[in-house]
Formats: sequence, C-alpha cells, structure tokens
Amino acid sequence: MTRKPASRRGVVWLGWKLVIAFSVSLCLLALLRIQLQYRSVATLAPPLSVALRDYSGDRPKVAFLFLARRDLPLDFLWDSFFKGVDQANYSVYVHSVPGFVFNEETTRSQYFYNRQLNNSIKVIWGESSMIAAERLLFASALEDLSNQRFVLLSDRSASLRIINHLMLSFAGLHSLVYSLYYVLRYMTLAIYTDMLSHHRGVLWIGDCNSEPFEISHFLHTKETRYSVNMSSVIPEEKWRKGSQWISVIRSHAEVIVNDGIVFPVFKKFCKRAPPLGSQEAWLFFRQNRRNCIPDEHYVQTLLTMCGLENEMERRTLTYTVWNVSGSKYETQTWHPVTFTFENSGPGQIKEIKKIDHVYYETESRTEWCKADSKPVPCFLFARKFTEGAAMRLVKEGLIGSSKNITL
Repeated sequence: MTRKPASRRGVVWLGWKLVIAFSVSLCLLALLRIQLQYRSVATLAPPLSVALRDYSGDRPKVAFLFLARRDLPLDFLWDSFFKGVDQANYSVYVHSVPGFVFNEETTRSQYFYNRQLNNSIKVIWGESSMIAAERLLFASALEDLSNQRFVLLSDRSASLRIINHLMLSFAGLHSLVYSLYYVLRYMTLAIYTDMLSHHRGVLWIGDCNSEPFEISHFLHTKETRYSVNMSSVIPEEKWRKGSQWISVIRSHAEVIVNDGIVFPVFKKFCKRAPPLGSQEAWLFFRQNRRNCIPDEHYVQTLLTMCGLENEMERRTLTYTVWNVSGSKYETQTWHPVTFTFENSGPGQIKEIKKIDHVYYETESRTEWCKADSKPVPCFLFARKFTEGAAMRLVKEGLIGSSKNITL
C-alpha cells in the first residue's frame, strides 16, 4: 500500500478548511441579513410624529379613503354627509378599477368627481392586492400635508351621523361645528383600549411620540393563519389581527406607505385558501399552507413590528355584524351581515348609534368607549348596506343631526 504524500494531504485538508470556512461565512451572513431586516422594520417609524395640536397649517383635514370594486353605490348617502361642509376640512380619495373615472355620468355626488386614483391596480378581495390598494390610497392622501387623520372605508360603508351642529369643547372654546370636526376630534381624543385576548403585552421600540389612533387590533391566539415561513422577518409573537377598516394618524400612514419589508412577506406567505371543496383547496391544505387573510393582519402586525403597539387604539370605528351561524368549515368564509331596507329601520340604527361599550365574554370584562375621558358612542360608521338600506337612512333621516354631543 502506498501512502499519499504529506503535501497532498495538506492540500486536501486546506481545501476542506476553506469549504468549512466558506459555509460558516454564508451562515453568518444569512443570520446578519435576518437581523438587519428585523432591526430595519423596528426603525421604520418616522422620527417626527405629526400630532393634531402641533399642526402648523390653517386647518387639519380628515382624509376619507374609499376602497371600491368599481363605482360607489352609496354615493348619494355620502353626498348628504359632505353637503354644506367646507371642503377645506376634508379630502376624498377612491381606489377603483384601473381606468374608471368618477364624473357626472358615473356618480350622483359632485364630491367624488375626479377623486379616483390614477395609479389604481386590479384588486382581488382577500388577496395581498387589497393591501397594495390601501397603501396606494394612503400614499395619495399623504401628498396633501393638511391631511392629519385617515379613515379607510368600503364602498358599502355608511356614516351613522350627519352632525350639522355640535357643541364641541375645542381648545377650551365651545363652537358650532360640522361633523368633520367631530370626526377629527373624536379620532384625536379616543383613548379606548380593548385587547381581544388574555394577554395584555405592550411593546415599545424606538422613540415615537405620536398620539394614539383607532385601529381594531388584538393578539394572535387561537387562529392558525400565521406561517412559520414568515418567522425570519415576523416573529409569531408579533403577529396581530384586526379590522381592515382602520383610522390612522399621519405618522402611522407614513409607516404603512414606506414599508418595504413586511409587505413582501405577506405577499408571499399570507394567502387566502381557495373555496372549500374544490381541487385547489385540497392541494392548498395538503401542502400544509395556512388560510391567511392579509388585510386582517397587515397593518396591525406592521405597526407592532415597528414598536408602535402602545400607540394603537384597539378597536374600530366601523360597526359590523358577522354571520357566525353555520358549521365549523363554513365559518372559514364568514361575511358581514348585509343591512337591507327591511333590517335598517329606526330601531336597528338607533341601537347601533347608542352603543357605548363592548363586552368580551372570554374575558368577562366590559370596555367603555371614551374620548378625552368622556363617554362617547363607539361607532361613527357601519357596513355593509345595500342601496335600498342607504336610501331608507337618508329618506327617514336616520343619520340626521345629533345634538348635545360634547367632546
């Protein structure tokens, strides 16, 4: 038997060491990249917060952001809402199908003329394109520096209150103001918290001094929508769920628009399951994929990742009734109950408008809706309404003036 020369063995050993060193370097680079991604998400929040009291312009505005399939079937109701209000107090933006234009032929309200986005995209309900459309709305509204509060609404959302004259305590003065001021003040003062879980963790990362804002939000507990494939960027303990129909302050809208890390993860791993019973659904679940609805998780998870959880008001201003009847499998395709002409009468609307608290059976506790430490109605909007229901609201004055509401 001949032995390999010592020099040859040394070359082989050197080669192995180089391979091992290269592999270790790749692992370290991968870990470093993950850490840098996580840290960059934690610092996404803009360094300067924009609060209503610090706004230096003539008047802060509320931006109403409508996410529509095509036209706005309830435009006549919103026409009643905006009528008589100084347009310097609000802005309107609509994301519709690409190429759709709001004009005298496509809408019954002048307040929507040419308010469509010119860069709109095709949206598939329940897919990541919904988030992309929302981000486009926020981006367009942010171009106007006067926009300080942003309300995201569906094409079937209705305002519960057209408040032509309200007595508000604003900066120590009582004034007769229109409903837009009420919305703006409400969204500024609301300090109402409801966490729909048994754990009340509060995270604070970075130096963000924004005022609280309203957003339905609670910790991920029993849901199985989180995918372990997200873990390199989104830890499971940061996964959140809430309402799609949110209201945010300007600094948080900037976080949503500037996000370049969390959204790609949602786009890749948070996907809605195909209809149950189909071949596609069988293949989907066989691959151990999770039925994930992006628009119910994205904003809540993103702001938690940014260390802004302590700045969230964990509720929604939009009232929705969910159809919870049906089997375990049917509940995976729950949809909100639709208000029709028959079930949108004075009694039903009055009951919604006077709701001032929420009771959580799983925690045996009650949360009261407050603004500036004063009790207020919980909801300013509701969905989802048919045209017949909306016509009844307007005709019967069910969303007419409300008096003696003080903030």
